[in-house]
Amino acid sequence: MSIGAIIGLVVGGIVLITIIALVIWLIATYNTFVKMRNNVEEGFSTMDVYMKKRYDLIPNLVETVKGYAKHENDTLEKVMAARYGAMNSATVEQRLDNENVLQGALKSLFAVAENYPNLKADQNFQDLQNTLKTLEEEIANSRKYYNGTVKVYNTKREMFPSNIVAKWFKFDRKPLFEVDSAEERKTVKVSF
Repeated sequence: MSIGAIIGLVVGGIVLITIIALVIWLIATYNTFVKMRNNVEEGFSTMDVYMKKRYDLIPNLVETVKGYAKHENDTLEKVMAARYGAMNSATVEQRLDNENVLQGALKSLFAVAENYPNLKADQNFQDLQNTLKTLEEEIANSRKYYNGTVKVYNTKREMFPSNIVAKWFKFDRKPLFEVDSAEERKTVKVSF
């Protein structure tokens, strides 16, 4: 065997090993993105379950408040409209924005309840309020998980060289579930 043939075999072997390594890296990176995307979707789905439970609770809460606060129809209508908007959002981004609106409307509802001592003392209202508080804690915890998985996913899809695979296979950026406005970021003091 001549030196040229040996060099050709060595170069061919190096090229073959490089191609195999690139294919293995490509498959591993693709599979990582699939796993991360599924974690993001699972995180949103978990949060969605708690938000749906809250949607189901809101009409009962509004009806209870309506019995005591007959002059607060504007606030009650805003809560129901915000609930409808969140439930019927077409995209994840719209859903996250509408959830922020709903949270603000619920804060207004409880601020109204402060003006009605009989309402605050009503056992049904207290039970609904405690259930809503528990649901809000579950939503907050699931929001943290969702945002954590989104952060890991988005970071991976933006870093080189995995950003090449993300672009080839259309692994799009996922939205974080963030508080929307400066008003929402303020601490609201509501005592029950």
